[in-house]
Amino acid sequence: MQHMQELSTQIKNWGLALGFNHVGITDTDLHAAEAMHEDWIKKGFHGEMDYMAKHGIKRTRPAELVPNTQRIISVRMDYLPPNAVNSEHILENSEKAFISRYALGRDYHKVMRNKLQKLCEKIQSELPRFHNNHFEYRAFTDSAPVLEVALAEKAGLGWRGKHTLLINKDRGSWFFLGEIYTNLPLVIDAPATNHCGTCSSCMDICPTQAITAPYEVDARRCISYLTIELKGNIPPELRPLIGNRVYGCDDCQLYCPWNKFAEITEETDFHIRNGLDNISLIECFNWSEKEFKTNMAGSAIYRIGYEQWLRNIAVGLGNAKTTPEIVATLRSRENSASDMLREHINWALNRHLISTA
Repeated sequence: MQHMQELSTQIKNWGLALGFNHVGITDTDLHAAEAMHEDWIKKGFHGEMDYMAKHGIKRTRPAELVPNTQRIISVRMDYLPPNAVNSEHILENSEKAFISRYALGRDYHKVMRNKLQKLCEKIQSELPRFHNNHFEYRAFTDSAPVLEVALAEKAGLGWRGKHTLLINKDRGSWFFLGEIYTNLPLVIDAPATNHCGTCSSCMDICPTQAITAPYEVDARRCISYLTIELKGNIPPELRPLIGNRVYGCDDCQLYCPWNKFAEITEETDFHIRNGLDNISLIECFNWSEKEFKTNMAGSAIYRIGYEQWLRNIAVGLGNAKTTPEIVATLRSRENSASDMLREHINWALNRHLISTA
């Protein structure tokens, strides 16, 4: 047991050396989270994210997903980029495109996955010093049926906020999570305690009122879901509420009082690329598909594809202050657009025609 304690401590040290900002360890018992997850699915709050339901108990019972799993190593990594234009300033300027802070730099999947793999390799090489076990593992970062927030909370990295994101008392919530499932009987950490109290800032500020109750989000109303996960038409009644948010939404984090403790990331891969923190809707809408692929190469935004990107921008343009340039920009794609995109362009144009009537 002493060897496992020493190994557990070293794993945390190795993780910090690789650039993670916090490393914790927990067991596989998620029975409480399983009940909440099943209730969320039954309510249909996952929308068209079928992958949230199709894996059944594998999401809430780690050993069903990865046989022999005894422990989960949970990590977090700060992503708030330096020198970003103030989010509130962009949200107040209807001609700008607001992009969630996590997507301003390199795709976090690649960055986190590479670091998790390096941590696994380090454990593999050093394990004989501590234990004669064979090291079995699988690493994840938002890439498999994993309840990462519940696991991170049990591992002591923070607590599940009323907006359902993880909050750390010393760093707020601007961070990514990742996990390593392993067969090693490591020493577990104490779970985090909740410090939301009576605060309801995230619930009050949500533009679409997607936080239907404390610790519960109806994804079908969430702007992050609407602009990223939803592949078809955005419900017309929600479009005016989206404003200029064209990829994700940070409002619930922007107004969380715990984020006054957030720190700027030290990971250069998360620094701003291509001026995405201060870019106009018109410039984004005028990109050719080739320009989109070039500008978004290596970005999480690349995954939604060009048509969905234009769909989101069209909604933003429809919510912008009416100008001849915005109307002309929308009309420039009217004839060449797909049926889905044309529907959003027409909606946006009608908004401007009504506002100028």
